[in-house]
Amino acid sequence: MTEAGPPSTRVRRVDAQRNEQVLLAAAGRVFVEAGVDAPIRRIAAEAGVGIGTIYRHFPSRADLVTAVYRHQVDACAEAGPRLLAAESSPLEALRQWIDLFVDFLVTKHGISEVLPSGSVGVEALHAYFLDRLEPAGEQLLQAAVTAGEARDDVSTYELLRGIGNLCLVRGEDQRYDPRRLVALLLDGVRRPPV
Repeated sequence: MTEAGPPSTRVRRVDAQRNEQVLLAAAGRVFVEAGVDAPIRRIAAEAGVGIGTIYRHFPSRADLVTAVYRHQVDACAEAGPRLLAAESSPLEALRQWIDLFVDFLVTKHGISEVLPSGSVGVEALHAYFLDRLEPAGEQLLQAAVTAGEARDDVSTYELLRGIGNLCLVRGEDQRYDPRRLVALLLDGVRRPPV
């Protein structure tokens, strides 16, 4: 036995963490498609696990939605530097990052359905959101400005707030496509040719 515990305990912990990540990713995809009130059995099917596994990790829907929210914030924040390194254009990296951000926003708006507004949990999640995503967006936007691809008179806060407002209504109105409007907003961020 080592300080970290017996090998079988370490393996279960690694497996449990991996299972939790698979569950969070699956729940995030389902929430984007069907909202936070999607049936747990649909999430279980998407993750390839039984319903009991979900409840073992997340005893309530609020626990699951909160965990998905944090998971998506982390994934979005961590994607920024990776996209910036992979793309030759910082503006294209910003566009791809904003696509992830829009997916996240769909889930974020469902938080109010499962957590009472004004609760400590909602306030903590909002602070977590700002602390993680504003710096990631800032890094991408400033890289695009430095490369001469984006205007220098747009703040990260304005951009994220504008995108959030465009994504506010998910509804059943098939005529409204927030992604199209977000793309138009980003076209406005592009620096005009000189």
